[in-house]
Amino acid sequence: DLYLKESGGGSVQAGESLRLSCKISGYTPSHYYVGWYRQAPGEAREGVAAIDAEGRTTYTPSVKGRFTISQDNAENILFLQMNNLKPEDSAMYSCAVDTAGSCASGSWCHNYWSRGTQVTVSS
Repeated sequence: DLYLKESGGGSVQAGESLRLSCKISGYTPSHYYVGWYRQAPGEAREGVAAIDAEGRTTYTPSVKGRFTISQDNAENILFLQMNNLKPEDSAMYSCAVDTAGSCASGSWCHNYWSRGTQVTVSS
C-alpha cells in the first residue's frame, strides 16, 4: 500500500535552515513524479518543489535558490533542504506523489499527500 511519512519540521529563526524527509513506500507509478507542497492557514495548498525519475526539478519562484529537493533512490526517501528560511515560509509541509502517472514533470498535479509537518519561521 502507498504510504508517505514525512519528518523534520520545527520552529526556527529567519535565516536558519531545516531539512524535511519523506519516506515513500508502495509507490510504483508508470511515471515517477514526487514533490513537496505547503499550506499556510487560510491559504490554498501550494506546490513548492518537485522531482521526476530523471532528476529534473521544479520550484515555485519564491523558493528558488533557497530550497533544494533531492532523493535517495535506494531508500525511497525524498528530501527538501530549506535554507535562508523566511517567516512567509511558515506552513504545513507535505510530500506528495502522482498516483495516476499522468502528471507532467514541471506541473503541480500530484494527487496524494502525506499528513504534513509544521514549519514555523519567526523573525
